[in-house]
Amino acid sequence: MNLSASPLQELDLSFYGIDNLVYIKRDDLIHDVISGNKWRKLKYNLQHFQSISKHGIVSMGGAFSSHILALSYICNEYKIPCTLLVRGEPSFPINNILKQCLSFNARIKYINREKYKDSLWINDLVNESFKDFYFIPEGGANYFGIYGCQKIVKEITMPFDVIFCEVGTGATFSGIVSSLCSVQKCFGTVVLKGAKKIQNEIIKRHHLQMKKLLSIQQFTLSHDYHFGGYAKYNKELILFIREFYKVTGIKTDPIYSGKLFYSLVDQLRKNKVFKDKTVVALHSGGISGIKGFEKRYNIKIFN
Repeated sequence: MNLSASPLQELDLSFYGIDNLVYIKRDDLIHDVISGNKWRKLKYNLQHFQSISKHGIVSMGGAFSSHILALSYICNEYKIPCTLLVRGEPSFPINNILKQCLSFNARIKYINREKYKDSLWINDLVNESFKDFYFIPEGGANYFGIYGCQKIVKEITMPFDVIFCEVGTGATFSGIVSSLCSVQKCFGTVVLKGAKKIQNEIIKRHHLQMKKLLSIQQFTLSHDYHFGGYAKYNKELILFIREFYKVTGIKTDPIYSGKLFYSLVDQLRKNKVFKDKTVVALHSGGISGIKGFEKRYNIKIFN
């Protein structure tokens, strides 16, 4: 499987009173299922798996995770046994994401939330029950995942001042920040509520995995746009997503990219530090999760 680099397109935000030169990196167009940055974080993990003597792949994520969906698809394509450690208790009927994972022949093992948060317990489980499986951490947040996301900046050949991306596990953010030149910055929109320790966690993981330190002068992490937490939303966010699609023709989702583009518009309109700056916004995908989100909350985002 060899997917092409994503295009860079100019993004006209004059409707919102924004006159910055803005570009959008369309990782959402990489693949219909392996959405956006998921392929970047799994590509080199897959190559590493193929170079070692393991029988299958085991990974973890929430019940609405685009990561586990993308991994299931890839494993099915390559006929690799795949087990997913899913946070929470089973619910019936299962959501659209998990239904697709099963259709791609993945095996699901539910982990209660307390144990899921315990990294030592997870490590013991993997070592004891999946000795012959290659473990990929949540969101693909390891060396190979970060390395894959470093390619995002390397694909952008035109000069820019700042790049916006959303932050979940922080692997994409880490890859981007570590690839910037000294005068460029990254604005990270954290989609998790109460993730005040995430900066230290990202810096620590990057140093552990990549053996290098991130420059804290080159990034900002904002906790102002999580809309209540992961996969949470309010009416204002849904209205923005619909309006943004009407204005730009670009779909975003309420879990990741919708919050990212809301923050982009809000910051460019209000924050003087971005005046006259050339901006890139990463659309990291997530569209495959909309159907499950709509069913979960009984809401229709797009007509």
